[in-house]
Amino acid sequence: MIADFDYRPPDVPLAILYEDDQIIVADKPAGLLSVPGKLAGREDCLITRLQAARWDALLVHRLDCDTSGVMIFARNKRAQGFLGQEFEQRRAQKTYIARAAGQMSGDTGRVDLPLCADWPNRPRQMVSHEHGRPAVTDWQVIGREATETRVRLTPLTGRSHQLRVHMLALGHPILGDPIYATGPARDFPRLMLHAETLSLHHPATGQRVSFSAACPF
Repeated sequence: MIADFDYRPPDVPLAILYEDDQIIVADKPAGLLSVPGKLAGREDCLITRLQAARWDALLVHRLDCDTSGVMIFARNKRAQGFLGQEFEQRRAQKTYIARAAGQMSGDTGRVDLPLCADWPNRPRQMVSHEHGRPAVTDWQVIGREATETRVRLTPLTGRSHQLRVHMLALGHPILGDPIYATGPARDFPRLMLHAETLSLHHPATGQRVSFSAACPF
């Protein structure tokens, strides 16, 4: 099992991107858990902070602690169930921005590699054609520098650590990743992964709505 991390949640204001009587959309900062952790000292998280300001906020999905960006919350049980189905049935569409180590060849591509938990090294995940669940990620290069590549990632499935493991499998781990990056690629102040956009159907109107959070890196 990977050594436990020192949880130091950022002291930053709550960032609400949009709200109405059905939903709340927030911009989660990197380093903040989505929900309370199991261990003592892990109570501070986005849902707790949000409920302190909006008592009726209900969880719909999660982002990794190290990932920043768009998260949507429901304001009643019906909306929560509706939005949950948007994710479960893959009607919710998300894009992420990442800074990856090295120069990626080509401009676009798809990673189709099944994933499962690496049980002896939890929370690490791994590619496994024998035990893994289907996982698919589309990628598009949006910028290049001498030692890194900026990519837009579109997950077509929602596996744990999917983007992080798929980028590692390509040979280009996401910079600042405390679990999968090694050497100089790990020496960054945060995981360079940001949930940029979220598009789904609104629980009240049924119309597709889209939300975005500016990339902070």
